[in-house]
Amino acid sequence: MREQILNYIEHNSRIDLHDLAVLLDADETEIVKEIQQMEQEHIICGYDTLINWDKAGIEKVTAMIEVRVTLQRGMEFDKVAERIYNYPEVSSVCLISGGFDFMVTLEGRTLREVSDFVSNKLSSLDAVLSTKTNFILKKYKDHGTIMAEQHKDERGLVTL
Repeated sequence: MREQILNYIEHNSRIDLHDLAVLLDADETEIVKEIQQMEQEHIICGYDTLINWDKAGIEKVTAMIEVRVTLQRGMEFDKVAERIYNYPEVSSVCLISGGFDFMVTLEGRTLREVSDFVSNKLSSLDAVLSTKTNFILKKYKDHGTIMAEQHKDERGLVTL
């Protein structure tokens, strides 16, 4: 039942628990207990709201920073990641394969603010060898949700 609950709330965390119980043909109390248990076990880590900042008219800059590190004695990827994710500007840190070690996502109000963070804080960490900053210019799809306006075919039907 856990997987079914997770699948539903991953796509709609605002689903009414009574409705979820009906969909899963389960007791509502059982659903509530299961969700509380998964929150305590940190399987469910939070409930975020997906916002289209462009439509809100609020300036926000998001960047994905590729980070290459070198591990010193006693240092491991988890420790380096912890140093990075403890900065409040950082939204996510992922260990990745390929030419870089981490993908760091961060948000700021301006390009300058993000650039200053990368050069003054991130790049200055002892373990960091190099960074590559990629600014997000437009989001088309985020967390499975289409963010871009979908174009409608406005051509008329032609019959002969």
